[in-house]
Parts: sequence; structure tokens; C-alpha cells
Amino acid sequence: MAQTWTCAGLRWSAEGPVLMWDGGRGSPLSWGKRVAFAVAEGGVRQCVGARGHECPVRAAVPGRSAGARCEECARLDRAHSVAADGIADDPRPYRVYLAWFGPELVKVGITAVERGPARLLEQGAVCFSWLGSGPLMAARRTEELLRAALGVPDRIPYTVKRAVRAALPREEEERRGELRELHARAVELADWPESLDRAPFRPVDHLRVFGLDSAPAAFGEVSELVAGGAVSGELVAAAGPDLHLASGERVVVLDTRLMRGWELVPAPSWNGAEMRLPVREFREKRHVQDGLF
Repeated sequence: MAQTWTCAGLRWSAEGPVLMWDGGRGSPLSWGKRVAFAVAEGGVRQCVGARGHECPVRAAVPGRSAGARCEECARLDRAHSVAADGIADDPRPYRVYLAWFGPELVKVGITAVERGPARLLEQGAVCFSWLGSGPLMAARRTEELLRAALGVPDRIPYTVKRAVRAALPREEEERRGELRELHARAVELADWPESLDRAPFRPVDHLRVFGLDSAPAAFGEVSELVAGGAVSGELVAAAGPDLHLASGERVVVLDTRLMRGWELVPAPSWNGAEMRLPVREFREKRHVQDGLF
């Protein structure tokens, strides 16, 4: 029987993206590296559990689920999540940030100061700037303030982020322009929490970090993994949880969260790069935020 591996997702280090495996082993990734694996024949995707604990019933989960958790484990995972307001008394300092993913796609969010910019890399933010720092609840109130007063969302679907990466402005000034204007408006709001210290506008650009400055435009995205399916492609870029793989004559985006819960085995030997999974083509029509400015 072939050896199997279970993916634990994509993490970002100072050196770049690292594909993690259950047990703590990591596979550092670099541009030009071949990424190849297959899904075990007859396999079933199983819930990955919550908070370091296995799913008690080892429930089956849909192939298109980015969370890879059953309903009960998803509920337990979010019950102790800052994002779901499950930890209101966290004593750590937090930062509020503005993140830009493409034209007219800006969101507000918070992250613990100790995490540095890791959260922005994980989300695939092409450009970002800190907005302020302070206690958790002050950071949360600021996030709510921007949503209410300026119409800035706190979530943008990953499928929208992926679709706009093919048309990102080449000039860095164009990528930071919307952030600059929104940052200026945000720090002038009258109801800014007193315990949150404003941060100056200092944009950080990730276009080159992600490899998007030189990668060919992506054709589409893998919609799900399936038993017996396989991937083989050259890594040309990565952003957030996504790997941009040159497979055959086109580039396809693979969300590594879709890999979790499957038993993976070595890819079969093919002549050339190939992808044998369902792929959804990107459409020209895309999401546009309402009321950003």
C-alpha cells in the first residue's frame, strides 16, 4: 500500500510559503518547484476536528468545504475564536489594518500585534497598512466603526480575490492609492476609540513576495479535490492559502485548504504537467464593493 500524507494547510514564513503536513513536517515552496500529488482512490474526505482534537465521529465533509470541518467541529472551533468574538477578554494588544486585494477591493480587519504581518500574508493581501493598535475591544469597535461609517467590509470572498489577481496594476503607487485615501478618512472619524492609537500610513506591498509581479495570469481555480484526482504543476506564485500552478499551457489556482482531510499519495508518472481535478474558469464579471467611497 502506498504511503499517504495528510495536509495541514499553507503557512507563511520569513522565507516564503511552506506546505504543512500532519505531524508538524513542512515542505518549503519556491517558484519553479514542481507540486505533484494524487488523492487516494476510493478515499473519503474526513473532518479535521477542532482546536487540536480529532473529530469524535470522523465525519465525512464535502469536497468544496474550505474549512474541512463537520458542523459540530466548526461550531467548537469558532466558539474560541477572536474573529467570532469568542474571546472578549484577551489581554494581548491588537492592530487594526486596511488590506487591498485589487481595484475597489479593500477590507478592514484585526490581528494580534505579536503575529506581525502574518495575518495579511495568510489572507493574500496584495497591499496593506496598519490603522491603529490597542486593546482587543477597542480594535473591534474600530473595525465596526469603519464598516458603519465608511462601508468597508471585514470579509472578501477568496474566489473574488483570485479572479482579480490577473489584472492587478503594475505600478506600486496605483496599488496603494485606494488605501491612502481610505486611511486618511478613517483616522479622521469622530467616534475613534480613545484607547486605540492611530498609526501613520505606511503601506506594505506583497506583489513580489507573492510572485505576482512575474507570474502568468491564472485561467481558473480548482473547485474541489476528488478521490482518484491528481495535480502536477510548476509553482509560479502563491498568495494567502492559494498556489498558482502552471499545468500544461495554463495556470490554475489551488486553494490548499481544499487538500485538508484527504489522504494524499504520490502523483502518477505523466508525460508533462497535468491536472486531473474539476477546474472553474474565472469570469470577467467580478464583485464590486458598494459604498466604499
